[in-house]
Amino acid sequence: MELEEHADASAFLEAAAPVLDADEARHNLIYGICSTLVDAPHAYPEAHWWTVADGRPLAAAVMTPPFNIVVAQPRVDDALRFLARKLRGRAKLPGVTGGLPEVDTFVEAWGWPRRLRMSQGIYAARTVNVPGVRGRAREAVLADRSVVLGWVRAFEAEALPEEAPHVDMEAAFERRVRSETSGFAIWEDDGEPVSLCGYGGRTPHGIRIGPVYTPPELRGRGYGTAVTAHATKEQLDSGRDYCFLYTDLSNPTSNKIYVNIGYERICDSAEYSFE
Repeated sequence: MELEEHADASAFLEAAAPVLDADEARHNLIYGICSTLVDAPHAYPEAHWWTVADGRPLAAAVMTPPFNIVVAQPRVDDALRFLARKLRGRAKLPGVTGGLPEVDTFVEAWGWPRRLRMSQGIYAARTVNVPGVRGRAREAVLADRSVVLGWVRAFEAEALPEEAPHVDMEAAFERRVRSETSGFAIWEDDGEPVSLCGYGGRTPHGIRIGPVYTPPELRGRGYGTAVTAHATKEQLDSGRDYCFLYTDLSNPTSNKIYVNIGYERICDSAEYSFE
């Protein structure tokens, strides 16, 4: 087996396609990182793309420091173990993210003490049930900067571990709002913003939905469900085959909401930090 590091996202996608295409939903995060970098090469200050091959591609991984390496489901587990051994002497990994069980295969081969940062479910929807909820949706525009940034930061504080690295949301907001393939949907009630749902990180046949946030004082009224269903429907109606999203498995309420509007659980995912 041989480890190859690729020059850019396009070269990586070409080399890794047989591995990634085997389960597009499972690999939506890797696809999304790559599509972001294809559209905006400076979205991350540093990026690395690796494949392991033995006459054919067997494993693939992406890392945009300071974020975790993200590993794909390998064709053979030994290829992922080979990747871990080869990277041990040439890359500093803050942690690893990936579907189960492949993420555990990599962790065991890496051999460092680790801590489970988050357990997540990966869900996909081909159709969506739109609930009847008071209000309507609209696309966020540049004038919504303060509302969107405030809510996304509140989402991160509530949903992400304190030590987890965060995206530069100032730049990400501008990039998303100006993009034709990503953005934020805002749900309004009586003309006032009450909930938010982002979308972006496209895959060959789909796109990732999130983050979803409703201020605590406005919860329980269906706003988050409505804006998520709206964003999902808009993407499916535009010709995408799927929408994907990640859920925190420790939050049964949000998991139930997404199932109720048409999302199905594809697999589980874990995020580890190395200590």
